[in-house]
Amino acid sequence: MATEVTMPQMGESIAEGTIVRWIKKVGDTVDRDEPLFEISTDKVDAEIPSPAEGVLTEIKVQEGETVAVNSVVALISEAGEAAKPRASTVVAISDAPQKRPSATPPPAQTRPAVAAQIPHEEGRRQRSSPLVRRIAREHNVDVSGIQGSGLGGRVTKNDILGYVRNQESGIRNQEESAAAPAPRGPESSRPESRLPSPGLIPDSRIPIPIAASDRVEPLSVMRKKIAEHMIMSRRTSAHVHSVFHVNFSTIERIRQQKKAEYEQRGTKLTYMAFITQAVIAALRRFPVVNASLDGDNIVYRKDINIGVAVALEGGLIVPVIKQADEKNLLGLSRAIAELAERARAKQLKPDDVQGGTFTITNPGQFGSQFGMPIINQPQVAILGVGTIEKRAIVVDEAIAIRTMAYLTLGYDHRLIDGATGDQFMAEVKHQIENFDIKQV
Repeated sequence: MATEVTMPQMGESIAEGTIVRWIKKVGDTVDRDEPLFEISTDKVDAEIPSPAEGVLTEIKVQEGETVAVNSVVALISEAGEAAKPRASTVVAISDAPQKRPSATPPPAQTRPAVAAQIPHEEGRRQRSSPLVRRIAREHNVDVSGIQGSGLGGRVTKNDILGYVRNQESGIRNQEESAAAPAPRGPESSRPESRLPSPGLIPDSRIPIPIAASDRVEPLSVMRKKIAEHMIMSRRTSAHVHSVFHVNFSTIERIRQQKKAEYEQRGTKLTYMAFITQAVIAALRRFPVVNASLDGDNIVYRKDINIGVAVALEGGLIVPVIKQADEKNLLGLSRAIAELAERARAKQLKPDDVQGGTFTITNPGQFGSQFGMPIINQPQVAILGVGTIEKRAIVVDEAIAIRTMAYLTLGYDHRLIDGATGDQFMAEVKHQIENFDIKQV
């Protein structure tokens, strides 16, 4: 009997997944737990192992297609067994913009009888994920009024973002129509006057001339999700940035002294471990930087879970060190290295990228002096690390060579004032410049 391979639910809030690549093809022999296909979701990219040993006899969902969790994506039969055709249970998730629901409800007799037994609020929650409901709260949208494209009418992230985009576009068009003067002739028909304003990818884009020699390819699933998340963060948070020049000479001296010892213990002593420990100390002093905004409420996080951005080919992912404040420098070094290695090998689990309370990103590894990072929602702050290098600075009225770097704090001005942001950064700077070797 054939074994059904289903789209796994990679986390509580995940409603769908996109098949990025089939590692095996039809006719290939597979072992149980051998990587079978690669998926991308809102939270993580991962390789999915085979649930059984046998032969891959049918692929029901092709690369690039998005389907609801628990949908059958393939069949595996025992060696020598012919796969019997069966009805597919795949439900594709459309990326096309959804039409607004009709104001006229369907006739009562066409609705399932069970629907009348489900309370309105409970039914609404069943039709959307926590991520969708959070976006709805931020934009004051009633999820129950949105036509869902997911399994059983479930409202997906694309549905809610498209609805919000259409609402904002309608309001903007009304305002522009009210403010715009009446057309005076041929000028109103110029192409420039009809250009749409840029919005969320892929809609509302400005027309781009394409030459015959240009190569055009679709955005990857990861790039689409990054684009959506970054634009959503910009629209959600009032971004402000503070830049501090920090002396890493003490840490550099400690690294050189302890580098061989740490390598013998199976890990590298990197700048990132020191920076993470300094951030943890500052978060203890300023818990509002470790908080989140939930409507009119501030959620102060007890745990300090540090996300460390990892650059991948064609994208970025942020695995999270859980309870980072409970780890010493050696533990942080091992956690950072292990998460980065699994991220690049696409071996992260959903829990590895959830629950972060503060993020550190390191553009300096590529030579950037400093950056202005975008906040990783629903967090309220992010630290950007510039390149760490020797520079000439003034010390006691003389020119000296020191190991220096720029650190940038991006924070949400809705919750964090400039004074608090700068005090937090001053504490990070103090911790780095006065690092005690006894902590190593």
